[in-house]
Amino acid sequence: MAQLWGGRFTKETDQIVYDFNASILFDKRLYKQDIEGSMAHVKMLAKQGILTTKECDKILHGLLGILRDVDEGRLEITSEYEDIHSFVEANLIERIGDTGKKLHTGRSRNDQVALDMRLYIRDEIKNTDRLLLELLKVLQKIMEENLDTFMPGFTHLQKAQPVTLAHHVGAYVEMFKRDRSRLYDIYRRMNYCPLGAGALAGTTYPLDRKYTAELLGFAGPTLNSMDSVSDRDYIIEYLSALATIMMHLSRFSEEIIIWNSNEYRFVELDDAYSTGSSIMPQKKNPDIAELVRGKTGRVYGALMGFLTTMKGIPLAYNKDMQEDKEGVFDAIDTVTSCITLFTGMVDTMKFNKSVMENSAKNGFTNATDVADYLVNHGVPFRDAHSISGRLVLKCIAQDKALDDLTLEEYREESPVFEQDIYEAISMKTCVEKRLTLGAPGQEAMKKVIRKNRKYLDEAEIL
Repeated sequence: MAQLWGGRFTKETDQIVYDFNASILFDKRLYKQDIEGSMAHVKMLAKQGILTTKECDKILHGLLGILRDVDEGRLEITSEYEDIHSFVEANLIERIGDTGKKLHTGRSRNDQVALDMRLYIRDEIKNTDRLLLELLKVLQKIMEENLDTFMPGFTHLQKAQPVTLAHHVGAYVEMFKRDRSRLYDIYRRMNYCPLGAGALAGTTYPLDRKYTAELLGFAGPTLNSMDSVSDRDYIIEYLSALATIMMHLSRFSEEIIIWNSNEYRFVELDDAYSTGSSIMPQKKNPDIAELVRGKTGRVYGALMGFLTTMKGIPLAYNKDMQEDKEGVFDAIDTVTSCITLFTGMVDTMKFNKSVMENSAKNGFTNATDVADYLVNHGVPFRDAHSISGRLVLKCIAQDKALDDLTLEEYREESPVFEQDIYEAISMKTCVEKRLTLGAPGQEAMKKVIRKNRKYLDEAEIL
């Protein structure tokens, strides 16, 4: 058992207890962050005269060798070590001798693991942001290409008013833009260095915590040593942001699943992002969209699980906090794969434009525009609403769209109707006359698309 403690103990830890306590099987993915933090710590110790320049160089050389050997597969991180910290330190001592024992001067595993997790989450926030930006670029392309692709807009899953595919997809663009802004906020709040907090009360060594923070790219050092080792707020915030991203992906996936159904036929999924049936040869299943929808619960579970873990922990560090890793790692892996696959699925998806437009026509999505036509000809809105409703009933009885009624049939309900009613309720007119910013009219949408293009052109990855 390779461990960093033992002087206080007179007998070995029971193997079952050791295995239960160990974290190496999952925290091994923190090896880069652990070595990066150790290198900064050693440089600071040398700057402060706590280590000699020779000792610093020797330790740095040893750490770089461990990093290189793990990266290239020559050194395996095995379960003989309790955690990633003991793996790095034990291998360092084995390589450079007693000088390696000075690596841990002025720090505790408590502030060390707090640093490792901050570095890791910081890197993952950047990666999530990059993936969202790629998704936004794909959605922007769909918007630009579908300004005049008419489709029904829905409320209560019932056809409501005509919109365009550009407008519909644009709603998700706004959601994912807000997701990016949440990541930015989390990054800004969490970007402070806990190293130097010790176990909970700092250290007697003259550390330069500001210098360590600068070496690691933090905005500065944390300001309370107890909070430094026990704070996991940023993980909860990140999990919350990931859960929100998954909620947005799941909503979009649900719509794609509906659109892909035989009843809708709005979209055709690429073969690469679909599967078939083992018994029904005609099937083409939207498995990626369904899995994204299903995996949303998995990410929600990670958030709720860790909130529950943290809710009753007194200051400062407690072993419960070791549970900040497995669920978080799984949530990150899940969201990363979901965004990546969802982006590819949407990018290769084909839209059946004529089907979408006919669905809007046959769903009476222009019924409001019939009422507006009457209002514009002096009919009170409440009366216009009633007349429009009676016309819809007439269409249902005859299995027609409003566009298919004759002028005589219109005039049976109101003599106000003229030949221009057909132009007034065409899909193009219904959409184009909605010109307020944020509406589906083409001029309004062009303004939004220009704003989005500027947003994407100026976007910077965290």
